[in-house]
Amino acid sequence: MPTETLTAERILEVTEEVLRRYGPAKATVVDVARALGVSHGSVYRHFRTKAALREAVTHRWLGRTEQTLEELTAAPGEAPEKLRDWLATLFEAKRHKAGDDPELFATYNVLIDESSGVVDQHITVLEDQVRRIVEEGVAAGAFAAPDPSASARAVFTATARFHDPSYAPTWRSATVDTEFDEVVTLLLRGLRP
Repeated sequence: MPTETLTAERILEVTEEVLRRYGPAKATVVDVARALGVSHGSVYRHFRTKAALREAVTHRWLGRTEQTLEELTAAPGEAPEKLRDWLATLFEAKRHKAGDDPELFATYNVLIDESSGVVDQHITVLEDQVRRIVEEGVAAGAFAAPDPSASARAVFTATARFHDPSYAPTWRSATVDTEFDEVVTLLLRGLRP
């Protein structure tokens, strides 16, 4: 591929393939450049360091979930149902990533540990989406939450078992869907006026 058509997005796509193939410990910028058919210097023109490239890949991966959830957050609807759908969508997205592409999921868990700033930003985005849903519920009289930000953090923390990657092995449990429904039902009941 000629250097002038090389884009950051294309580099990120190929980096995902390279990470899937070699894993985070063995994947190098040279491997990415080779897969793209360019010099590693061409990759470095878009991403100044290997760490910056890995951080961008992690941000891109987490951003896909953020975008899906933003669409739910912005959609019209009753806040209790919207919050339930939002939490279910987050759980399903994480479960899907863990189950359908376990190699890349494991790779991202390593990258996430390296990119705490990216993860912190991701959590902030998600908690903000929950806050906005809670605020809608308060405005409509469906929720009583004097501090929607605190309530959003509490909801996010209380449901961590269903979205924190460290719990991924439990997501295959035969009872996990029932447990998810029980937790979300309890949280929604707690938010009611």
